[in-house]
Amino acid sequence: MRIAVAGATGNIGTLTVAALERDGHDVVRISRSHGVDLLTGSGLDDALTGVDAVVDVISSPAADPSETVPFFGTCTRNLLDAERRAGVRHHVLLSIAGVHRVEGNAHYAGKREQERLVINDTVPWTIVPATQFHDFPAMVTSWTEKNGAATLAPLLIQPIAPADVADILAELATGTPQGRYTDIAGPDPEDFVDMARRLNEARGHKLKLIPTWSTAFGLEMSGNTMLPSPNARLTPTTFDTWLTQQKKP
Repeated sequence: MRIAVAGATGNIGTLTVAALERDGHDVVRISRSHGVDLLTGSGLDDALTGVDAVVDVISSPAADPSETVPFFGTCTRNLLDAERRAGVRHHVLLSIAGVHRVEGNAHYAGKREQERLVINDTVPWTIVPATQFHDFPAMVTSWTEKNGAATLAPLLIQPIAPADVADILAELATGTPQGRYTDIAGPDPEDFVDMARRLNEARGHKLKLIPTWSTAFGLEMSGNTMLPSPNARLTPTTFDTWLTQQKKP
């Protein structure tokens, strides 16, 4: 199959491209570095020529809903419009488990807009809600790290390995549209602060961690809010297994 990956140079995008090529598919990389701009639509028609399915794993650099929602909305509209013109038969969107349970987070607001547009379009679709990735603690602490300390919320999550996410996206892209797919998650619940501590230790990075609720991660994310649904598809890679693969810089 000929499959396009939007956000192909990002973390999940790179892994998804690798999983699809490993299985013998012809992959089209959609990113600005490959001459395609989702915000303007430039290059999309050429990129989607002959494409059977599109996997959308784009992310937003913005941290404010007033910026994030328009970013995701514009990119998704342009992508879906081009898919209709090209006759694409399957749109696969990576979303977030529990995305409709959290109102205050900018990224969640943007993903809800993506879901709304995909659901209301005529291109057949699959939405894949995933829990947070194993490397999520490193990303969050990088946002707040200052003078050897970082703040982060005391979340309870059930993280999933990025490579496992990519494998499922590649599997679903080559099949028939599923509508809203079941949540996908790693095998075990984890304490977010403890994950960050263990990850920093594994990478040889000394950092004082200060648990606190913040604007980005408020009390609406406490308790079981971030955990997957009871019927979630659980992937095999534990956080400990993934952690052994992390090398000190």
